[in-house]
Order: sequence, then structure tokens, then C-alpha cells
Amino acid sequence: MKTVVFNVEGMTCGGCAKSVTRVLTELSGVQSAQANHSDGKAEVVFDETVVTEATLIEAIEDAGFEVIA
Repeated sequence: MKTVVFNVEGMTCGGCAKSVTRVLTELSGVQSAQANHSDGKAEVVFDETVVTEATLIEAIEDAGFEVIA
């Protein structure tokens, strides 16, 4: 398992963080995900043989948020 933390722009409330958490945890290969709007971060634990970081970023951005490098 690999852990990555993304800086996510656009999460302004708890509902936004729940949305990000939900879209990530729905992906195959994601063991856990937790987004926090107050610090603008999303931590994801995933199996990199099943899902890539690019796919995680795409899911966040498809939900209407932006991942900042």
C-alpha cells in the first residue's frame, strides 16, 4: 500500500471534503481516503498495482476540485 497526500483547492466546507472522500473511496484499489477542508488536503492509502495517482487526481478534479502540486 502507498500513502499520498494531495493539496486540494476548492474545498470550502465539510460537504466538499465529504465529496472528495467519497469519490476517492469509491475507486477500486483505494483502501482509505480522508479529505479535510480546513487544511485543504486529502490523504489516500491505495494499492498502486490497482490504481494510479493520476487516476486519483482525475477523480478529484472530475468532482469539481483542483489538485495543486
